[in-house]
Amino acid sequence: MQVNINIVECKFKIRILNHKFLNYSDYVVRWHHLNFVAELKLKITSMENSVPNEKKEIKKKKDFNFRPTDAFVSASWIALLIGIVSYCIGLWNADMWLNEKGYYFTILLFGLFSVVSVQKSVRDRQEGIKVSDMYYGISWFTTLASITLLIIGLWNAGLELSEKGFYAMSFLLSLFAAITVQKNTRDIQYQDSLEEK
Repeated sequence: MQVNINIVECKFKIRILNHKFLNYSDYVVRWHHLNFVAELKLKITSMENSVPNEKKEIKKKKDFNFRPTDAFVSASWIALLIGIVSYCIGLWNADMWLNEKGYYFTILLFGLFSVVSVQKSVRDRQEGIKVSDMYYGISWFTTLASITLLIIGLWNAGLELSEKGFYAMSFLLSLFAAITVQKNTRDIQYQDSLEEK
């Protein structure tokens, strides 16, 4: 907008100067006047040339597509399945009491639900959807609680260090993949709603 105002001002100055010096016979004044007019015309040309570039840049920003690629969506789902399945296979083959297996399995489900809830709360707030502070706080608390409970359980378990590392890594992989899957789902829904409009 500022560029357009400057162009109009410069064109107006040229008109005034042309009329002002039209009847003078002083060639020196006329020569300075012509140089000034030439500079103004050059300035106008450069301003007019810069305006389309700004419009192109704005257009590029508007045309940006937020839809995740199919490869990324597939990789997210595969990572989630690998994390959950490997954790469950490890539990199935572990030499533990059934109540211990149930404890670790419950922590996995608890953690998955918690991180999806956190991602949803953060995304809702980003999009201007009202989320109560209590729900937002509980989502973060349950996420941290699930990770803490897994750490306490593994710390006190009579397992080899390699087994403890396996459960920790498959648990964290599952949580991260669940967040990514949830984000992809929201991105796709958002893009679909824009395309419908």
